[in-house]
Amino acid sequence: MSASLASFGLPLAYAVFVWWFTTGLILWLDGLPQRTHSRSLMVASLVLVLALGALAHGRRDTSVAGAYCAFSCAIVVWGWVEMTFLMGYVTGSRTEPCPAGARGWRRFVCATQAIMHHEMLIAACALAVALATLDGDNQTGLRTFLLLWVMRLSAKLNLFLGVRNLSEEFLPVRLRYLATYFARRPMNLLFPFSVTMATLVTAGIGSLALSADVPPGAAAGHALVAVLLGLAVLEHWLMVLPVSATALWKWCLGAHGASGEKPGAILTGPVKRTALAPGEAA
Repeated sequence: MSASLASFGLPLAYAVFVWWFTTGLILWLDGLPQRTHSRSLMVASLVLVLALGALAHGRRDTSVAGAYCAFSCAIVVWGWVEMTFLMGYVTGSRTEPCPAGARGWRRFVCATQAIMHHEMLIAACALAVALATLDGDNQTGLRTFLLLWVMRLSAKLNLFLGVRNLSEEFLPVRLRYLATYFARRPMNLLFPFSVTMATLVTAGIGSLALSADVPPGAAAGHALVAVLLGLAVLEHWLMVLPVSATALWKWCLGAHGASGEKPGAILTGPVKRTALAPGEAA
């Protein structure tokens, strides 16, 4: 078991670095002047095509290197999806603040309209990743992308229902209207269920990675996914604890001073807030 725990070190370090660095890179690119966004997205789109091609090419590669490649490619696809949103290219049919006094079902519908086109894009990308890895033994890429999607949905629902930290400062100016779709409260009833289920799944996947019966490539894939899920759980906790995640990405925020905009959003997190006025509870 000690050898297995030691083998967890590299996936842990790699997943944490990729999570931290890719988030910062997207925040930095989003903070550059808007005239640079089309060029950034064009380059990212080329990398997206290469990532999907690599997923298809390596779908039968069950080696440790194959697991790392698939994980990295899924992160690239997810990063492209986030860029389309934060740069304002794909958001939703509603591009204005939540109507005053909206409550209940109407509030939910308005919030959904504000991000629906982007959610449809995520679904399309998930399908693309699934098709690229179809009939393959290496499913690390698909599992990584689906994990990011599920935890993003969970985070959005928690923000909609209300959490302590809304992280409005991570929204760029052009998306600041989305702040009216968040609610501030110490916690909501969904939050304990979200973090408990995600923590249990993290432990389950982690135990698979440490199992002596699992081949090295599969173990590496499980470890990478488990660490990423653990980071998503951490992001959930940062919504309710009296701490700020901003310090993690101070290195990438200089560009926002030049562009006059605030940064975007955490990579595995959602759009951050839902239909009540700032500071108002549901």
